[in-house]
Amino acid sequence: MLRIMNEVDAAGKILESMLAKLGFQVGLEVSENEDGPCLNIITEESAHLIGKHGDRLEDLQYLTNRILCKHYPDAPRVKVDCDHYRAKQEERLLADAKQVAYEVLADGKVRKLKPLNAYYRRLVYNALNEIEGIVKTSPRGDIRYKAIEISKVS
Repeated sequence: MLRIMNEVDAAGKILESMLAKLGFQVGLEVSENEDGPCLNIITEESAHLIGKHGDRLEDLQYLTNRILCKHYPDAPRVKVDCDHYRAKQEERLLADAKQVAYEVLADGKVRKLKPLNAYYRRLVYNALNEIEGIVKTSPRGDIRYKAIEISKVS
C-alpha cells in the first residue's frame, strides 16, 4: 500500500507540475474509488481545464499516466477530474443509459447510445449488466468512439 501511495503522490506531483507550467494555480484532492485512485483538480479556472465535453481532462489524464508509467511501470492507472466534472458526467451517463435500456424493455425497439470512448463504454456495460432482458453490443474495429446498441432479448 505504501508503494501505491507513493505512486499516487508522484502522479499528483506530475499533474501539479504540468498545470503550473501552463500557468494554473490549483489544489488537488486525492480519493480512491472502485476504478482506482482519482486526482480531482480544484481551481477557479475549471472551464479552461475541462475543455469541450471533458476533452482536456482526458488529455491531462493521458499525459499524467504516461509520465507516471515511465517512472513506475506497475503504477495503477490514475483518473484525473476537475471540480468533480467527470464524476457528475458519469452519473448522468449511467442514468441516461439505464433509462434507454428500460425503454427498450418496454417497447422492444432497438436503440443506440451516443458514441463513447472505451472507458465510458465499460462503465455503461457494467451498469447495464444489472438489467435483465437486454443485449448490449458495440461495433468492432479500431475507431475510438463507438455507440452501444441496446436491444431486447428475443
